[in-house]
Amino acid sequence: MEQKNGSSFTGFILLGFSDRPQLELVLFVVLLILYIFTLLGNTTIVALSHLDPHLHTPMYFFLSNLSFLDLCYTTSIVPQLLVNLRGAHKSLSFGGCVVQLYISLGLGCTECFLLGVMAFDRYAAVCRPLHYTVIMHPRLCALLASASWFIGFANSLLQTVLTFLLPLCGRNRLDHFFCEIPALLKLACVDTTMIESEMFFVSAIILLIPVALIMLSYGQIVTTILRIRSTAGQRKAFGTCGSHLSVVTLFFGTAIYAYLQPSNNYSQDQGKFISLFYTIITPMINPLIYTLWNKDVKGAMRKVLWKDYDSRRLLRKTL
Repeated sequence: MEQKNGSSFTGFILLGFSDRPQLELVLFVVLLILYIFTLLGNTTIVALSHLDPHLHTPMYFFLSNLSFLDLCYTTSIVPQLLVNLRGAHKSLSFGGCVVQLYISLGLGCTECFLLGVMAFDRYAAVCRPLHYTVIMHPRLCALLASASWFIGFANSLLQTVLTFLLPLCGRNRLDHFFCEIPALLKLACVDTTMIESEMFFVSAIILLIPVALIMLSYGQIVTTILRIRSTAGQRKAFGTCGSHLSVVTLFFGTAIYAYLQPSNNYSQDQGKFISLFYTIITPMINPLIYTLWNKDVKGAMRKVLWKDYDSRRLLRKTL
């Protein structure tokens, strides 16, 4: 290519897993199945949170936001990946790459803050049960959720602009399966040490502030739970927080491993498989964790399914 600036590109070639053609068909089948389960699981959580009046609480308001976010996050990446796995021409337009990076990064940052907000909600529920409805009133819940989305996409806008301002000098072969900052920085034809340091600092803030809030919240939660004399009460309190803590561990564990260590500490192939984990495995597992661990969600699911079954049986009798 003759172009000297990335903005004049017609597109990027996504190398993805093209160096392992025998793996592409297996990945296509596995990822398609996982993507379908991700869609079904997260759509179910969102639908139940709106359909069942017993789930119209702050906890399920944030859970519904999280499931919708996971749904959008996976959809911003996986369909393009599936097309590339089965197509001979593995490309993405420059504009498509910009949009994909902005949306996926914005959703990922939003999830960081949303998980922190959910930890504060659990703190209020366990440590301040008598004042819970006063503390977590609907206006505050909406404000906290909106702030999470705003901060997430504001940070994404900044990092996306900084990334695509770098000159690429005609380089367009992206050694990844989607547009992600570490892979894009490797295409730059200038020294990226400064911008990598800046982005590392921003990523550390985005990840560590919610982690600090989560740790403080759960420190108070554990202290409160240990004061409960009833074993049944302790079990109930741990059950309330267990699902969220599992999701937090999965999400932040992979995100910190991917973003808060030097890129030369692991190979590009390792980076791709880590990305696969947090782009599709974690969003698929989240609804399963909440469904399996949460009696309210299981009860709402049975109620909706039983109601649907009764409606169909009544309709057959009428006919």
